[in-house]
Amino acid sequence: MTRSSAINESPLSAEEREKFEAQYSEIATLAGGLAHEIKNPLSTMSMNLELLTEDLETLDVPAKHRMLKKVESVQKECKHLQDILDAFLQFARVGKLALSASNLNDLVSDFIDFFRPQAREASIEISPHFDADLPQVQVDQALFRQVLMNLALNVIQAMPDGGLIELQTSHKDGMVYLDIIDNGKGIDEKVKSRIFETFFSTKPGGSGLGLPTVKKIIDAHHGKIECESEQGEEPVSPFHFPFAEV
Repeated sequence: MTRSSAINESPLSAEEREKFEAQYSEIATLAGGLAHEIKNPLSTMSMNLELLTEDLETLDVPAKHRMLKKVESVQKECKHLQDILDAFLQFARVGKLALSASNLNDLVSDFIDFFRPQAREASIEISPHFDADLPQVQVDQALFRQVLMNLALNVIQAMPDGGLIELQTSHKDGMVYLDIIDNGKGIDEKVKSRIFETFFSTKPGGSGLGLPTVKKIIDAHHGKIECESEQGEEPVSPFHFPFAEV
């Protein structure tokens, strides 16, 4: 059985927040610039590997198959590096929010319509349960969509044989909540304590930036996300997203 809870953190003062954003902006700019400097030659390498593959396909030599396999291996590693850089840039760009008054039910419903075909391919059913009286909240809609995508992909990877995802909205004590519940196998206690650590991943080739990016976005909204999970039981894996009401 797994449960999670969310606790609203005390917001920073305007002066503290301005100082934090200035420091973060400088670091994010430097990190993003470095990532772009790596991406440019990496893209060139990938393009040249594609051209090399086309040239090798025209050859009629005994070693052709072996050479193509080696090129394919390098292409996979380039794709892996590209994915890591894309995830890193996503992480680095979470800074100032473009907030607008929104209804979480509408945002979640739109995401479900978009994501349902991918979930269906993975034999996963999506079941929404919306609070009809949900207050509006101030949220960055693009970043919130990113939160939903990262979490949904994480759930799919955790349920290779398919399963059920439930999305439940609710509100209490001036806060709006979203619970994402799945019937996967739960999370080991040692893993659970580290899932929001930057670059920590249990998946081969994982960037370790998906859930840290989620947490960073939630933190930027003055919210908190937690996960409680017990491995080995039929699990419920809820994530809560609290936002202050408008």
